[in-house]
Amino acid sequence: MTSNAHLKELGQFLKARRAELGPRTVGLPEAEGRRRVTGLRRDEVAALAGISTNYYTRLEQSRATPSASVLATLARVLRMSDKQRDRLFDLAGRETGPPRRRAPQKAHPRLRTVLNELSTTPGLVLGPYLDILAWNPMATALFGTDYTQIPDGQRNYIRQLFTDPAMRSLYADWESSARNAMAVLRRWAAVRPDDRRLTDLVGELSLRDDRFRQWWGGRDVAPRTGGVKVFRHPVAGELTLGWDALSREADCDQQLVVWAAEPGSPAYEGLRFLSSWSATCAMNS
Repeated sequence: MTSNAHLKELGQFLKARRAELGPRTVGLPEAEGRRRVTGLRRDEVAALAGISTNYYTRLEQSRATPSASVLATLARVLRMSDKQRDRLFDLAGRETGPPRRRAPQKAHPRLRTVLNELSTTPGLVLGPYLDILAWNPMATALFGTDYTQIPDGQRNYIRQLFTDPAMRSLYADWESSARNAMAVLRRWAAVRPDDRRLTDLVGELSLRDDRFRQWWGGRDVAPRTGGVKVFRHPVAGELTLGWDALSREADCDQQLVVWAAEPGSPAYEGLRFLSSWSATCAMNS
């Protein structure tokens, strides 16, 4: 059982470590003007760790005993060395365990084969947390993104929705798409609440976008798997596309998401034009 003295020391330890780190150290943008505190703010640490500011404040004030999973997350967020991490666990009276890591996924070969056959239909293979595992040239053309230029660990559909200004202009109803993507993420949070990859992503987006932070507390965990989206493409014009998220029964962790148009419709002709345009751009690059 953790003594009050140890809890007090734990709070002081967290506060001291927080003061040693600046926003840039943990990948946050520097705010304009002078900061009122030295180092990170409590709300920044809480958001990065995927916990409430109130709960983190109680930890620093010695009014709560954190679980091992919370300690592991805080040790990572606060960039602690192995020695500092051991001390953190010791003060909390917890056994030090290795941080949970998951190997990065690759798109399933069958989904990739189907994706590659879609010559005039944009498609993405999405994995857990909406990581973009594979894409075709039409997806690059539709979303205006060269995914090869994004590092493996950063290719993520919901990150792109919330951090790329071009995505907000591209979707006629951006909020609907963003909220549906958040419902997917909440579903994963219910299944893997202590996963490092998930807490990193939620913490990052909570700090980078006010709407994500406001909406994350919602209860919708039943995302749509199909519908109609209107795109305002800068080259192809307005495109009304039906979309579907298709998954293999043997591997529900991955989905092939496609955006298609009825043959003969204006959107179908728009996709054909976009396919020709992107092919010409690829030849000239």
